Amino acid sequence: MKIISHLFVLLLLTSAAAANDRMNVLFLAIDDLNTWVLSDPDRYTGKVIAPNIKKLASDGMLFTRAYCASSVCSPSRTAILSGVAPWKSGIYQNALENNDSPAIKAATPLPTYFRQNGYYTATSGKISHAYAMPGAWDRELPHTRDPRPPNPNKGYGPIHLDEAEMNDTKYADFAIEELGKAHDKPFFIACGMFHPHGPWFVPQKYFDLYPIEDIVLPEINEDDLNDVPEQAVRLASLDQMRQRLKGGFEERIQAYLASTTYADTQIGRVLDALAASPYAENTIVVLWSDHGYHMGEKMHSGKTTLWEEGTHSLLMFKAPGITEPGERCNRFVSLLDLYPTLVDLCDLPRPSHIDGNPLAPLLMDPDLPWNQPVITGLLEKWKSDVYLSVRTDGYRYINYGDGIEELYDCQKDPKEWTNQADNPEYREILEKHRAMLPEAVEAMPYVPANKRG
Repeated sequence: MKIISHLFVLLLLTSAAAANDRMNVLFLAIDDLNTWVLSDPDRYTGKVIAPNIKKLASDGMLFTRAYCASSVCSPSRTAILSGVAPWKSGIYQNALENNDSPAIKAATPLPTYFRQNGYYTATSGKISHAYAMPGAWDRELPHTRDPRPPNPNKGYGPIHLDEAEMNDTKYADFAIEELGKAHDKPFFIACGMFHPHGPWFVPQKYFDLYPIEDIVLPEINEDDLNDVPEQAVRLASLDQMRQRLKGGFEERIQAYLASTTYADTQIGRVLDALAASPYAENTIVVLWSDHGYHMGEKMHSGKTTLWEEGTHSLLMFKAPGITEPGERCNRFVSLLDLYPTLVDLCDLPRPSHIDGNPLAPLLMDPDLPWNQPVITGLLEKWKSDVYLSVRTDGYRYINYGDGIEELYDCQKDPKEWTNQADNPEYREILEKHRAMLPEAVEAMPYVPANKRG
């Protein structure tokens, strides 16, 4: 175990930056990607073909317990890119004018801040989501969706396009082109994959990797929601789960896995381009997924929950001179930590507005003491009540307001099947987690599509 003081970490980072000028950043995002790629036996026992993501994890440090600030695309990404927590901004759902939030309006977006500090910035694909970032990019290829196949019967299946015509392929092409340029100043290059976000249409060859007979269904408890409050039940997609119990759910998982492997292939092309470039030894690579994704667990299919599958996210760093190959950090961290971490690693002054904790000390020593709870915020769609989850080492606590709660002992019950909120044996633990809740601002109002700016 490496014993390194925080001061020494900062000195090391400063000297590394001075020796190599400023470090570059390759900022990779994947939409709706759950943590099956980690092959966590408590969550999923089937195969996931993602060699490039897994190789990146083995080349640097994998954070096995990373969680999103919100389990919805736009609020999660807005929190990452602004550095402002949802419970301070009021951003908990997609259909909002994000910059109407005073806290967001006052924040400097992450890529804007890098550009203001002398970086060349470029982006392709889905990085932001409804969060306007004026002045963020020198060059941009915005995200658009692939056209759906003619008359599709389902939300998934083989696509009618050649792979080269698909948008995620083009986003990777853009990043590869940027990495092939001669840059005269440090760069911040972002590349965001839309897949495995639905609809799940990818080339047939990716479906062929996952024969239906080999698909493993995640284990469920049909009585799982009997001990949770009605707010939690309303978040679950029970119609889809009734479909699963009738059969045919294997096709959904096949399509999701096929889309995951397609996204992994494009990420691999970008990583290969970096490895072949002159920038391989002075570029920080960070890969993250914006939130988790249920495939039946807790009687739910999709995101937008405060349980483990909805909040657990992928996060990995490869930082030359800082991380070592094959490292895993089991400390609980938040995607909010990305902004302060990248600022510190690149030796930039840390803006005062950002929340989150810089992860540089953990990148140097993954076993350092780390007792930060991870908070995740959520609303039911178009409602105003704020729901909050607190994840700590061993427990998950969820508060729906008005004394409505869930508590799970994740050490004894990793699938979160038994709500202990009313168990007197857990009263002290419940009160301890209750005290960790932040004071949340009022949620920003939903804006109908025909009234958005």
